[in-house]
Amino acid sequence: MAAAAEERSGTVAQALVHGGRLLRHDPGSAAMQAREILRIAPANADALRLLAAALRRTGDGEGAEQAELEAISASVREPVLIEAAEALLDNELATAEHILRPRLKAKPTDVAAIRMMAELAARLGRYGDAENLLRRALELAPGFAAARANLATILYRQNRPADAVMVLDALLVGDPANPAAQNLKAAALGRLGSYEEAIGLYEQVLARFPDQPKVWMSFGHMLKTVGRQQEGIAAYRRALAIEPGLGEVWWSLANLKTVTFDGGDIAAMMEALERGDVIDEDRYHLHFALGKADEDAGRAAESFGHYAEGNRLRRRAVDYDPADTSEHVGRCEALFTPAFFESRRDHGCPASDPIFIIGMPRAGSTLIEQILASHRLIEGTMELPDMPALARRLGGRKSRGDPGAYPDCLAGLSAAECAALGEEYLDRTRVQRKTDRPHFIDKLPNNWMHVGLIKLILPNAKIIDARRHPLACCFSNFKQHFARGQGFTYDLAELGLYYADYVRSMRHIDAVLPGGVHRILHEHMVADPEAQVRRLLDHLGLEFDPACLRFHENERAVRTASSEQVRRPINREGLDQWRAYEPWLGPLKAALGPVLDCYPDAPAA
Repeated sequence: MAAAAEERSGTVAQALVHGGRLLRHDPGSAAMQAREILRIAPANADALRLLAAALRRTGDGEGAEQAELEAISASVREPVLIEAAEALLDNELATAEHILRPRLKAKPTDVAAIRMMAELAARLGRYGDAENLLRRALELAPGFAAARANLATILYRQNRPADAVMVLDALLVGDPANPAAQNLKAAALGRLGSYEEAIGLYEQVLARFPDQPKVWMSFGHMLKTVGRQQEGIAAYRRALAIEPGLGEVWWSLANLKTVTFDGGDIAAMMEALERGDVIDEDRYHLHFALGKADEDAGRAAESFGHYAEGNRLRRRAVDYDPADTSEHVGRCEALFTPAFFESRRDHGCPASDPIFIIGMPRAGSTLIEQILASHRLIEGTMELPDMPALARRLGGRKSRGDPGAYPDCLAGLSAAECAALGEEYLDRTRVQRKTDRPHFIDKLPNNWMHVGLIKLILPNAKIIDARRHPLACCFSNFKQHFARGQGFTYDLAELGLYYADYVRSMRHIDAVLPGGVHRILHEHMVADPEAQVRRLLDHLGLEFDPACLRFHENERAVRTASSEQVRRPINREGLDQWRAYEPWLGPLKAALGPVLDCYPDAPAA
């Protein structure tokens, strides 16, 4: 029997080689050969792939798709891919790669293996590689819905929501009620500012699957963004009724800054923390929420304890090195000299559409954005990822520890290249513009790292630096859990170093581009908003608009942590909250050094 099986295996292998030769010049005969092999070995994945390729070439798309999907189904049942799948399930990524690489070298059109390799690349954060692999999988098997769904997720993770929506729309054509695709599309639409359409999709999903706490949470986020606060709170509460230990929902309620937790809420959070099976993600969200609950109750020591523990847990999962930030600032100081900009006065795209609001998070940038977005000539958008994306591409940085070529590479750009980059930024951000107002706001605070790039490719863009007292600003960051992108905020000393680097960088820009950045101190905006708004609009070259002082009446969507605060008139309540925590802020003060002593001025170089 074993001999017969071996003989049959050899016959199949020979037939497959012959079929591969036929495929190149006679796909019809190759299809016949594949079917003959399948008569002997019905679940042979290689024969199914041969049949699919032959049918594609003969124009039988429907038959090819069926064969492609059957090949995937057969392939995943082979022992080698079962082993690879188990390694991925156990997060043994090196083992999975060791299995998949030789498999794909031997069988480069094995779509199931390609998809597994894409998952491996995504787990390692190599999203570009994952995208390329998934596109190859879909080229070989266009009907492979799982790969299409994976591609949409990868595009979303790369901050390419418009591309993700296109892929999801193609997926939803074949499966209009796919809840996972609808859910991801709603999230992507939210990033594009299409909030009402996103809310409609969440409502559809929840009507059919009402017991999904994370969908209720996402629904709550979207309702909060458009100002439907009470409905958002109800959605969060519905999520907690289903899963009381879901830490991110408790933090979402705390993060509204308008919800006061009662004794029952606090008991529920403490009970969740005491469970043995609570994961770190829930645990640190619970600590941040309990820190806010104790802060509201005036229990500063207990509050700081929770904030500190939440930050400790979050910090150990974050890949951040403060030395990278300091090194970047030093390279910018060396590159961006008065002569650098003087010799490039004719570079860049001349458009004056963008208004960049930069600085530290939690420094009043959302307030400034809301004020400006109330002007009849300015459109508010959100914190846009496009300028850092351009910087990453220019620098070619592969991983942390690799310094990359940015910003030094900017010295080699021609006038035409700078203009093209400016145009590309405008093209990338156009999807966020919903009105015909001539100016729009990009309020990503971290763009302070890219002021030199902005001035090079968009020399007529306006830049506003939102600055706040270092202790007030840094502690506000320490007690704020960010979903992504602010890895420096989870340690007091690292926060101080980051703030000091930011001040150092802006001091340099002030020296080499006098008047190029307009600075607004949050304390001055609170004390005399009309005077500050008039100065700001003068800098922008725009007439005063009284609506800017009634910014809290503006019903536009706001995505940031300050969304509820900017829907109320300016008040002083946040200015001195840090003082109750001053006994624990020693590491922050030490890291800030002379920046703290000199505020609001910058220390001398």
